[in-house]
Amino acid sequence: MKRMLAVFALTGAISSFAVASSFAGEQYVDASGFAVSGYDIVAFFDKDQNPVGERQPAPTPGRANITAEWNGATFAFASEANRDRFLADPAAFAPAYDGHCAFGVAKGGKVPGDPHYWRVVDGTLYLNLQQSVATMWEEDIPGNLDVAEANWPGIEPAPASERPVPEIEVAAAPIRN
Repeated sequence: MKRMLAVFALTGAISSFAVASSFAGEQYVDASGFAVSGYDIVAFFDKDQNPVGERQPAPTPGRANITAEWNGATFAFASEANRDRFLADPAAFAPAYDGHCAFGVAKGGKVPGDPHYWRVVDGTLYLNLQQSVATMWEEDIPGNLDVAEANWPGIEPAPASERPVPEIEVAAAPIRN
């Protein structure tokens, strides 16, 4: 029953996200003003991941004075070394689906991804909307990725949304100096 409610909630969120917050195909940016809520995307690749079904380690906050622009957004980093790694190959570190929920894309929609619900799979960072959604996505990661990859070309041009999603964890803003 809980699972059905989560699917209905995700389906409702997907269908209600028609308000544009950025140009088509750009990185999702939330109210923090930063991509990935101001967390350091390079740091995800240096963390030990927990097994499927367990919550991942907390993301690493970026710093407001260590940033880079890419794909229409500002990314924050915890160190200059991480920023430099990103600048050498931004596409290698940027989250899949412009930072939108991987399970949402598999289900045909473009909803925000929350950096607290992440997983690196085959060298790609994926975000999901919330814990219940991440749990459903992890039940068949390969299958969900196949469907998401097939869906993404038709979804990518759609505008992103800045509307809040119920139960999304609001990430802390990057550390200010």
